[in-house]
Amino acid sequence: MRSYPTNSPQAAARIVALTMLADGHLAKSELDVIERQGAHEQLGLDLETMQSVLHGFCEDLLHSAHLTWSDACRIDPRTLAQLMAEVDDPALRMKVLQLCLKVVQADDHVAEGETIVLGAAVEHWGLHREMFESA
Repeated sequence: MRSYPTNSPQAAARIVALTMLADGHLAKSELDVIERQGAHEQLGLDLETMQSVLHGFCEDLLHSAHLTWSDACRIDPRTLAQLMAEVDDPALRMKVLQLCLKVVQADDHVAEGETIVLGAAVEHWGLHREMFESA
């Protein structure tokens, strides 16, 4: 799995990408919501770079020995913690969490994998209160 500098737009975008893929597939409704939200701009990326991060993350998942495929895309807890550790700025964490919530809500169904990613973000980042305020 490639790494990005801490608090880089790419590190933040990868967590949004993880949320998009957490249920095992990339839904058009999720792509539409990140476009409507201007996620790439909110994270400081141009659209092409955001798409490149998503594509690169898909490649990393396909080549990762830490990945288990079942009904959903699951990443081992250590790798998930490493991804979350790449974002430690409080404002960026909130921005990423809000974008991830929009992605999860896009198809009116919260999959188990999406719950795992959101739970990991909240746990690793200590955003328990903020999660409930955003819901």
